[in-house]
Amino acid sequence: MLVLLATTGLLGWFGIDDFVGALTFAGRITGAVLIAVAFTTLLGTVAAADHWLWKSFRYSGLVTLIGSFAALLTNFLVLAEILKDGDSAFFKALFGALTAGSAYAVCAVCRTSVDIPAPKRVAATLIVTTVIAVANFGYQNLYLPSQREVRPVLRLSVGKPITNPDRKAFSVPVDITIENRSDAAFYVLGTEFHAMAERVPLSSQDRLRQQWRTDSEQWAKFEEVNPVSRREMHQPGELVSAQPWMPYGGWIYASDTFSSRVVVQLPMNTPYDQLAFYASAHLTRKDRSRLENLRFIGYSWRGAQIPQWLRTRKDFDSIVYGSRVHENNAIDDKTRKPRYMTVYWRFGTHGVNLLETISTADGKDESQEAVEGRYGVRQVETGPVERPLSDIKNPP
Repeated sequence: MLVLLATTGLLGWFGIDDFVGALTFAGRITGAVLIAVAFTTLLGTVAAADHWLWKSFRYSGLVTLIGSFAALLTNFLVLAEILKDGDSAFFKALFGALTAGSAYAVCAVCRTSVDIPAPKRVAATLIVTTVIAVANFGYQNLYLPSQREVRPVLRLSVGKPITNPDRKAFSVPVDITIENRSDAAFYVLGTEFHAMAERVPLSSQDRLRQQWRTDSEQWAKFEEVNPVSRREMHQPGELVSAQPWMPYGGWIYASDTFSSRVVVQLPMNTPYDQLAFYASAHLTRKDRSRLENLRFIGYSWRGAQIPQWLRTRKDFDSIVYGSRVHENNAIDDKTRKPRYMTVYWRFGTHGVNLLETISTADGKDESQEAVEGRYGVRQVETGPVERPLSDIKNPP
């Protein structure tokens, strides 16, 4: 009876939480199933007391057997889920004990005189219940994680430059549009737009192969990648403008579109030959994880904690945001250590980028595979879109 009572409490706890707050339809179904099993095991607990003590109800042994079998099957599946994804030793030991206790309860009830009015129907019911439970478990843990990938589309278009009235400067408008063509919603972790100014002098003769090699070696040192060219001598670009183009902490819903316009302004006598525009958005899928409240934490130059592996780029500063991140189902959320997401909006002389990490309170980082696969973090990027400046600096 203690095993059935403990199973009732735990499954009811998981089930209500999943039924109310799971992030997928399959998770809500799992919650409903867990609630139904908890009710069954509760009836089994009452029936067990009657079967062993009072024997006032003819079929109390059958109800106890059904409740014990339901507890055995569900405890085993929950244990499998915890062993696969959980990191709580307490819950692993607890459900291991409950599974063993449920198996013992089934055997103990079977050894008593149980009145089964229709053995074949009862057996068929137990088999169907097992198949449904296993199918739901497989759908939730095998099919959903491998379903077709979806992500929004990001577009960037450069408008016609506008010369200031005093003809000492010019402005270039840039339109950024993100379109979610899928049926999944996305939470905005951060966005960035940046413009890089480049000097591209021309060589009077074909450049040597060794110079091409030197150009390609720059790819590992800077955020942007300049082409290997026979005549153009690309120099590392310099950041001239950077900003978020969409507020963090918002949503891009299914079939939703968001547009923004930014303006880059330069003096007419700028020494640069062309501009390169980049834009990106870092998102997380609504059905994979839930963030409590992404909030501002601090600045790297004012003491905000930065991982050691991010400090290798001395020429980059970071604006730091963070939030507690929850799993998409109650079992994982309650049997795994709390995870925290940190977003770094990084900028420096030679570029801008966004990075995010998910880690436990003691600083253990999740792998990039888990960040993208388990928690649904997605990056959509566009650029470079290049705009020569010769027609602006030297108008006809």
